[in-house]
Amino acid sequence: MEWSIQDIARSAGTTSRTLRHYGAVGLLEPSRVGSNGYRYYDEQALVRLQRILLLRELGLGLPAIAEVLDGQRDRVAALETHLELLEQEQRRIGRQIDSVRTTLRKLKGGERLMAEEVFDGFDHTRYEKEVTERWGASAYRTGDEWWRSLSAEEKQAHQQEQRDIAAAFGAAHTAGLTADSDEVQAITRRLHAWLKPAVSAVSAVSAGYFAGLGRLYVDDPRYGFEGAGAEFVRDAMKIYAERNLSD
Repeated sequence: MEWSIQDIARSAGTTSRTLRHYGAVGLLEPSRVGSNGYRYYDEQALVRLQRILLLRELGLGLPAIAEVLDGQRDRVAALETHLELLEQEQRRIGRQIDSVRTTLRKLKGGERLMAEEVFDGFDHTRYEKEVTERWGASAYRTGDEWWRSLSAEEKQAHQQEQRDIAAAFGAAHTAGLTADSDEVQAITRRLHAWLKPAVSAVSAVSAGYFAGLGRLYVDDPRYGFEGAGAEFVRDAMKIYAERNLSD
């Protein structure tokens, strides 16, 4: 079975121009070009386009997407990775939806609001005890003050960048890139830059701190890097620390 470029564009919520551009850069070739010049796409192209769109939503640019698709030949394994990332985001958004529904219901019914319900899915303080034990009360207080100083848009952008970095690490790991590759080290540089605003209020993001945080990602899956992916991130952070940071 195959579909015309117009059918694919309409179903995928994109444009024929975008699909032609994907073809021009070698990202998505049509499976057949008719005698009239029309482009047609088969099931294999359909799955490839789905993966392209998923990776675009995860924040990857076209060159990075090409590397991921070329490096990962097992389409089932790749889609399983995408599914896991999407489900993580779905759970987080689901908590926020439930939180807003609860707030609306209580406001309409004149019920008393509970802070833990209002901010479920938005909570950044759930690690207060842990941060205090690891780095001291001053570290938590300073970091908390920095977070509260941000606007809603800045908070959203900061959180989105963390999700994008995690997704980029996941895609690189799925593609079989090594922790010391230029591509992965570029992602690690983004992670280091993402950490600096919060951490610099207390201390520098030193080599020891950065590498130690990588080990923490492996020890505690709550931080967003699970399984072999966490070990991959840890190794990348250790290499980046050794090459670029000092204690």
